[in-house]
Amino acid sequence: MAEHRLTATPETVRWGFLDAATPPALTVASGDVVVIETVSGGPDHLPPEGFFVPPEMHDIHARAERMLPGHILTGPVAVEGAEPGDVLEIRIRDIELRTDWGWNMIRPLAGALPDDFQHGRVLNMPLDLESRTAPLPWGGELPLAPFFGVMGTAPPPNWGRVTSLVPRAFGGNLDLKELVPGAALFLPCFVPGGNFFCGDGHAVQGDGEVCVTAIETSLTGTFEFILRKDLRLEAPRAETGTHLIALGLDPDLDQAMEKALRVMIRWLGEVAGMAPQDAYSLCSLAADLRITQ
Repeated sequence: MAEHRLTATPETVRWGFLDAATPPALTVASGDVVVIETVSGGPDHLPPEGFFVPPEMHDIHARAERMLPGHILTGPVAVEGAEPGDVLEIRIRDIELRTDWGWNMIRPLAGALPDDFQHGRVLNMPLDLESRTAPLPWGGELPLAPFFGVMGTAPPPNWGRVTSLVPRAFGGNLDLKELVPGAALFLPCFVPGGNFFCGDGHAVQGDGEVCVTAIETSLTGTFEFILRKDLRLEAPRAETGTHLIALGLDPDLDQAMEKALRVMIRWLGEVAGMAPQDAYSLCSLAADLRITQ
């Protein structure tokens, strides 16, 4: 096992898009650990003086190629020997806050209530790194629970350049707050190396992310990369210390639910030898259907 570090620079980030043609910023062996630095937000999201701004942010704002709106993503990281059809197991070892501030935005004509808040707004929000809380401008505070909203592999080459906003078979903008240290994310590979990227750091987020943003912030993640040639997946899935998480991705929430449920039924058959009808019943008794965004 070796440990590597990938910093965020105009050369190692992609702003708002994913593309199979993007060359790897780093290539590692299966079992290696990579520390990845990320940044979040554009010039309009920067805080007032007195807060720490990662020095590379201004250079990224000035020079990074972008397709807006979208997230600033660091990567990709290729894994030696990975081929299309394989799976990358991403073990999350650590996630740390890089700054003492974050931001939240209501974007007009977006979110769960697109017509209710048409003027929009941007809030800069301080983060208390010592108490690991976020003091709220309207009073009270929230405990911080940082995670990456976007983690994924490169999309299939024939898809061309795709937006970072929409999660698809390669993962991407999953906004799954259970992806914290100790969890593992399993991602299908569509290009040699798999080409993993991450970004969209969140200090804390509720399921639904109803106004489109969480407390967005810059994070550093430590990941262990495991090449899995024994798995074949059509969509991402995840595991934590307590749960199996099947993901259903679709513009229609009913269709997304059906996809996730069918994956879970098959998965229970794989890991526990359950007949489909028994797995279906167990899902009704013990599985929770949740919306991440």
